[in-house]
Amino acid sequence: MKKYDVIIIGAGPAGIITGVTAKKRHPEKSMLIFKEEDKGLVPCGIPYVFYKLDSVEKNVMGPKPFVDLGGEVQTDSVVDIDFLNKSLITKSGKEYGFEKLVFATGSKVIVPDFIPGYDLENVFYIKKSYNYIKNMLEKLKTKKNIIVIGGGFIGAEVAEQLALYPEKNVTLIESEQYCFSKAFSKELSQIATEALAGTDVNIHTSVRVEKVIGNNGTVSSVLLNTGKEINCDAVIMAIGYKPNTDLAKKAGLEVNKVGAIIVDNYERTIIKDICAVGDCSQTIGFLTGRTDYVMLASTATAEARVLGHNLFGIKIRKTFTGTLAVFSTEINNVAMAAAGVNDSNAAEANVQIVSGKFSDFDTHPGVFENTSPLTVKLYASPCDGSILGGEVWGGKSVGEIINTIGLAIQKGVTVYELISFQVGTHPLLTSAPTKSILIKAAENIVTQIGK
Repeated sequence: MKKYDVIIIGAGPAGIITGVTAKKRHPEKSMLIFKEEDKGLVPCGIPYVFYKLDSVEKNVMGPKPFVDLGGEVQTDSVVDIDFLNKSLITKSGKEYGFEKLVFATGSKVIVPDFIPGYDLENVFYIKKSYNYIKNMLEKLKTKKNIIVIGGGFIGAEVAEQLALYPEKNVTLIESEQYCFSKAFSKELSQIATEALAGTDVNIHTSVRVEKVIGNNGTVSSVLLNTGKEINCDAVIMAIGYKPNTDLAKKAGLEVNKVGAIIVDNYERTIIKDICAVGDCSQTIGFLTGRTDYVMLASTATAEARVLGHNLFGIKIRKTFTGTLAVFSTEINNVAMAAAGVNDSNAAEANVQIVSGKFSDFDTHPGVFENTSPLTVKLYASPCDGSILGGEVWGGKSVGEIINTIGLAIQKGVTVYELISFQVGTHPLLTSAPTKSILIKAAENIVTQIGK
């Protein structure tokens, strides 16, 4: 039995970054990553495989940085773990020993077995599997009428991409009033849904799928709760993911109410030398302090860096106590992003907020070629003005503006401090220094709090 100082189960973003960080910190330690397939995918890039990339190969992610540092990788599945004797057995029958073990098993698609017909031929799921997505891509090339069930990020992005083929008829079905409603406020959800409606996707909201109907074992139509039946030759289920923790539960680890492995602030389980990171581990909301249900590569890699540095004793203090849930997407050339609290989730958590919004352009003056409109909406505490959330929509600078807002939330910045925020500006790159949108949104909140 070969023994390693660290074994990591999973080669997604969390597993790779844990390995890379730990190996840089402790180059003398022996480390091994197990992965189930030879090739891995960039999870957030999967929707773009279906048109913009038009290839699974262009969306490949792998543990090469870990290998370059001296880490080892095995393509094999772990099937059994003995915590007491610190050993594990793989599908191929090999046995390995470890000093530290990290679960980075990620998440898996939710299969709605409560919907009749969920397992018919040509019913697909957005699995984080190179081989599955490659096969799915080839099969979809021959399909004309495609129904996507689920209007979250993955469902909407996949629908948008497939609808770019002029010969395809793509329909999106969402049970909520608007798409993206689990991540965005009602205002931004409506904007996002309208942007998607501006494409060739046929959108049905506020309806549910009652049944997937088949003919000789192959999908032929979908029946809605309104009684409407929509013909199709392919269905894509995109209703979400859940923690991939079957192996952890079998081994005896405790999971929370959503099935995620319970860990402390440094990704350690209750069993000594056993850790969990990424989608398979629990997240805590930064404001509520309650179990959250956020599965993002950005969150996973933040956790992984903390774990990698601290695997052999705490060297770096974790500076964030919960996930901010920083989301971003682009639909029909409209970029949209959110972080932390918004109107919708604040009401659910009974958190009092005040908001301020400001719109302008991402250049000054806003008449240059490729100029885009830009709107920032900030959410803050009405008591002390601390920034609790934000939403941004417009041009591509949205992606970095939301990251700035995320840092402000994490560091407890107030709207009063943001007013004196020193910014660099340029006519071709930013809004005008006289009306920086972040600062103006903050000023709008200060005015309200001061009344």
